[in-house]
Amino acid sequence: MKNSLIALSSLLMLGGTAHAQKVAFEEYDLPNGMHVILHNDPSAPVVITSVMYHVGSKDENPERTGFAHFFEHLLFEGTENIKRGEWFKIVTSNGGTNNANTTDDRTYYFEVFPSNNTELGLWMESERLMHPVINQIGVDTQNEVVKEEKRLRVDNQPYGNLIAEVKKNMFKNHPYRWATIGSMEHLDAATLQEFQEFNKKFYSPNNAVLVVAGQIDIKQTKAWIEKYFGPIPRGVELKKQTFTEEPITQTIRASYEDPNIQKEMVVASYRTPSMKTRDARILDMISTYLSNGKSSKLYKKIVDEKKMALQIGAFNYTQEDYGLYILYGLPQGENTSVDLLREIDEEIVKLQTNLISENDYQKLQNIYESNYVDNNSSVEGVAENLATFYLLYGDVNLINTEIEMYRSITREEIRDVAKKYLNPNQRLILDYVPAKDKADLNNNEQAKQN
Repeated sequence: MKNSLIALSSLLMLGGTAHAQKVAFEEYDLPNGMHVILHNDPSAPVVITSVMYHVGSKDENPERTGFAHFFEHLLFEGTENIKRGEWFKIVTSNGGTNNANTTDDRTYYFEVFPSNNTELGLWMESERLMHPVINQIGVDTQNEVVKEEKRLRVDNQPYGNLIAEVKKNMFKNHPYRWATIGSMEHLDAATLQEFQEFNKKFYSPNNAVLVVAGQIDIKQTKAWIEKYFGPIPRGVELKKQTFTEEPITQTIRASYEDPNIQKEMVVASYRTPSMKTRDARILDMISTYLSNGKSSKLYKKIVDEKKMALQIGAFNYTQEDYGLYILYGLPQGENTSVDLLREIDEEIVKLQTNLISENDYQKLQNIYESNYVDNNSSVEGVAENLATFYLLYGDVNLINTEIEMYRSITREEIRDVAKKYLNPNQRLILDYVPAKDKADLNNNEQAKQN
């Protein structure tokens, strides 16, 4: 859908630097506490109606993990005025698409319609919030759907448990320690009343932000929002619990056997600060410098020149409370995980000791200018960014100003942040290896063939 929508932003080449058009928006609160953000873009006859709720897997009972993701599915089951199984039919028959997704921190629902169906999109999202039908048949149906998703995306997917294993070993107190998809045993054990109570607690207007973006009439849209969302009663006031992790001061070592792989993976993970911090943005740049594209430092050295790895990478896994900086590699030939880690560490020490070159620094700036434009190039992208910056960052205008933070990051800061967070005594080393029984079976098969 993103590729099919007309771009909202354009590139203007001024002095060799790309600048994107500012995203205009209007925001206000309804009396029931729902925050509303409106963005009018007349360039394409489409509209997205979306709601982001401040509930993710970190808000779950440790004995009932998976609820937030489960609700991503459950709330498409139907409402008092939308019969079970009719949600998707209504959307598609009116020329639209819809979807939802869940993270540790929030859950997001949206519809994309031709702009003449703005009212329909608002009505449907208000129905999801005001009149959801949560009954046993819906719970049982979606329980099977979620189990199948887990089998497909996690249990039977090569390296499918990578993030879950990293989180489990990196967090001891914080609920980031469990996987977003949660435990199937917990979902099986949950009662209908528990699902209904979860909905009542977290799915309220004062725990959500509504974004309407696209070709809209602002005055008329406000009237529809008041009509459909205004009568929804305010929910309980939620107090988010704070979880603190002790600093990692010595290397954590762990291993995990994956029955779906034949090639071991080495993983080095460092706990990092909230996505809202300047340091998190600097770590974004560091991961780009190390592993973005075939000319990046790790790929060029370890994969291209030395041919020690089939794949190498680094990424900054940012979240609301804490982040994870993850480096990984698949050894090739006679090389081992220890060999790869040594090569990776050499590049990190260079970062911690020397300033990156002016050419590499300018390349980073160009990449982030391009990313900024790409992130705001569709109605979908703008809507989700507006919701995210409000709900998780507390500043909607970051959609326009965050790029200034990236532009202002210096080479000295890149060196200092690498030195602050990316040290051997501050990390997890995870040996992600083939399951022994499967590895033995593969070896026996190869011996027979020989």
